[in-house]
Amino acid sequence: MKTSLYIVNEIEPLDVSAKVTDTQLLFNELTYTHFPVLKEEIYVGCISEADIRCFEIEKDLQEYQYALEGFFVRKGDNWLDILESFAQNNTNIMPVLDDDNRYLGFFELGDIITLFNETPFLSEPGNILIVEKGILDYSFSEIAQIIESNNAKVLGLFISNMKNDVTQITIKINDSDINNIVQTFRRYSYNIVSKHLEDSFLTNLKERSEYLAKYLNI
Repeated sequence: MKTSLYIVNEIEPLDVSAKVTDTQLLFNELTYTHFPVLKEEIYVGCISEADIRCFEIEKDLQEYQYALEGFFVRKGDNWLDILESFAQNNTNIMPVLDDDNRYLGFFELGDIITLFNETPFLSEPGNILIVEKGILDYSFSEIAQIIESNNAKVLGLFISNMKNDVTQITIKINDSDINNIVQTFRRYSYNIVSKHLEDSFLTNLKERSEYLAKYLNI
């Protein structure tokens, strides 16, 4: 995926000489959480909308350089690394620099998320399965083996939570017999977090069978 196609350069970045009042007006017109600032054509950081509302309007950005946030990505960075930078900096705009640190423009969060939407993990039909196991006990290779042994394919998986020495893994599987996969995970001591219709049906059937056996033994 060519992320460079999504670089926005039609909107000029701010200069450190820009007035605070003009910057506030810019944020009023746009929906960005931050905006890039240059000094003598060199990127020096992003000013946040939250900060600019607190500054004295008659001053310029030069006097508030200490508040600039220096996050950025490179032109050739992978889209997943770019998405991670968005999340780490709690922003919806990401400045892009080339290998010589020249400012090229910025990415918008919505465009990068669109790239994620185009991956098979989201675009292909399938089932979402969430499992968890001890942080030292789970294995991606084991997870893949469990799924593939049931004639299914992994479309994607990632660690969605880690808490109290337990790791939670979210898995996207192509359309298949999800119940057999769920039962196999249980045999390998994985806890099933997600709810599945077929699995619930079998659980209810088991509970009713046990109740009937208990009733007949009275």
